[in-house]
Amino acid sequence: MAEMLVSDLKVIVFQLNEKEYAVPVGQVKSIEKIMHFTRVPHTSPFVKGVMNLRGVVTPLIDLRVRFGIEEQGYTDSSRVIIVSVAEAEVGLIVDGANDVIDIPSSIVEPPPEIVGAEAAEFINGVIKLDKRLLILIDLENILGVIGEKDL
Repeated sequence: MAEMLVSDLKVIVFQLNEKEYAVPVGQVKSIEKIMHFTRVPHTSPFVKGVMNLRGVVTPLIDLRVRFGIEEQGYTDSSRVIIVSVAEAEVGLIVDGANDVIDIPSSIVEPPPEIVGAEAAEFINGVIKLDKRLLILIDLENILGVIGEKDL
């Protein structure tokens, strides 16, 4: 998929556990501070609940939990990235989001083979940018395995 893109890719960079990840700007609606949310019973552990964002009830997913990273309390730098995938809006809770960058699509490499099968589903590619290594995540797969009952 990434090889077919010819133009530059604009991504939002966010942090999880001191690692950097990226999502295409086109899938991001907004970046918000964490606000009050309501837990929803009988959902997957990574679904933290729902929040009322400008009149829209938005499900919240903690990407730390979704990626199997140790859970931490939220801080002032924690953010909710509101993404739109398959006509659904979902909030992704991340440690921080502070960068929008253009990258040439030619530097997006396929996920490494050594990645576990389950983790590989979540990765669209790897971007080496100077001394930085960004993981381009696949929102469709991250959100696609969430059942209707979870949202």
